[in-house]
Amino acid sequence: MTDAAPMDPEDKKIITLARSARARNGVPEGAAVRDETGRTYVAGTVALDSLPLSALQTAVAMAVASGAKSLEAAAVVSEAEALPQHDLAAVRDLGGPATPVLLAGPDGGLRTTVTPG
Repeated sequence: MTDAAPMDPEDKKIITLARSARARNGVPEGAAVRDETGRTYVAGTVALDSLPLSALQTAVAMAVASGAKSLEAAAVVSEAEALPQHDLAAVRDLGGPATPVLLAGPDGGLRTTVTPG
């Protein structure tokens, strides 16, 4: 579902961060997550033969490795029309089933907001 209400400035920020990670690193996806203290973690796709991770999985892993206990929100910038279940599972594992995940296109425009349920 796409939210017609004005977007929260903090959500705009994580979309902008995700978009810049994608562009800066020349990767298919950029992601950013915001933890329970308001800290953000930004990542791009990891495409190693021994370690393939989506941008969102990488951002969640960075948050966990830095001591985050929960997530307030996540954002992915991608050409994809939907997020794979493994991405939503990573968010659910740390943030819970109601954590909003924003999916934006390469232009930064919000396509949809989902929860990992």
